[in-house]
Amino acid sequence: MAADEQVTLLDTWASSIGMRVRIALAEKGVKYEFIEQDLWNKSGLLLQMNPVHKKIPVLVHNGKPVCESLVIAQYIDEVWKDKAPLLPSDPYQRAQSRFWADFVDKKIYEHVRTIMTTKVEDQEAAGKKDFIDTLKLMEGELGDKPYFGGETLGYVDVALLPYCCWFYTYENILNFSLEADCPKLNAYCKRCLQKESVSKSLEDPKKIYDFALKLRKKLGVE
Repeated sequence: MAADEQVTLLDTWASSIGMRVRIALAEKGVKYEFIEQDLWNKSGLLLQMNPVHKKIPVLVHNGKPVCESLVIAQYIDEVWKDKAPLLPSDPYQRAQSRFWADFVDKKIYEHVRTIMTTKVEDQEAAGKKDFIDTLKLMEGELGDKPYFGGETLGYVDVALLPYCCWFYTYENILNFSLEADCPKLNAYCKRCLQKESVSKSLEDPKKIYDFALKLRKKLGVE
């Protein structure tokens, strides 16, 4: 990275989608300034840099904002392309990576949003089984590979891995066990956490759980 480059991440510490960007930057060895955002009282800088959606994360590179976590991950991959490619060079494999990352972005995010906004006693009806089935589908796609793209951490991993530090929360709210229901996915999370780029980008699961309980209380869904 050039010495005169300025890279800033507007994010909040517990954000799973923000952690995607942190993993991608860590994989590339890009140094950046992290500016914590209060999502209940959005800063003028966030509103200026993302006037359309007014959401985190936002990557600001030399004064220019890039929004939406998976778009940011692709941008990072293209700008800092000399190290740790996230997307494969083969067009078909690249399309498959984008498909599965989009699946995570839509399907899993939809489930976790429901989990976080639904009372415990209503979780079964709200789609607990569907959530576990979705995780099993991802586990099937992973197979026996170390990473979704094969031998190296890639784009789909960037999309999914932040949920690893949130699974403890989902297990407690839904009363299920990732290790029992999705043993390969559980082993995948543990394996990836051995990588410094992942472990330093994710938050402590119990700290996340405490945050989630406070958030649910604030939302009135204890």
